Amino acid sequence: MTVLGMIWAEANGGAIGRRGEMPWHLPEDLAYFKRVTLGDPVVMGRRTWESLPERFRPLPGRENIVVSRDAAYVASGAVVSSSLEAALDRLGEQRAWIMGGGQLYREAMPKANELLVTRIDIDVPDADTFAPEIGSAWVLVDRGETLTAANGTSYRFERYERLIPDIRQR
Repeated sequence: MTVLGMIWAEANGGAIGRRGEMPWHLPEDLAYFKRVTLGDPVVMGRRTWESLPERFRPLPGRENIVVSRDAAYVASGAVVSSSLEAALDRLGEQRAWIMGGGQLYREAMPKANELLVTRIDIDVPDADTFAPEIGSAWVLVDRGETLTAANGTSYRFERYERLIPDIRQR
């Protein structure tokens, strides 16, 4: 069974995206993401893959798996899987990270063991993509300290663990 983590950053109201991009610039969060996921496979949806700047595709030091229902889709430097299930089957026993987008987060939530959420204290009124709801199956094990980015933005890194096993879990 894959040890599955999910990692995302969200603004107030759960916003994670706007018009296919992250609606903030927070280098401290990007560094955290890299530190956490380096060496582990990352699984993302097609739109998340396409939102990465070309110079960062594939993300270095990690196997990149792109989930797309389009059997002809090509993601140069990444493995394309037809479904989340196919991606997880491919991974076997290793730890992996779901890194977006919104649809894949919602689909993977019942299968995940750990959530790493960066809470960014900004409003994004025109957001069009949102983080999944963290329900009662999860317990906040580390609230993190409130930090201030070089650009003045307040943020913190939270960590959740699954409290209640989901019977649908692989």
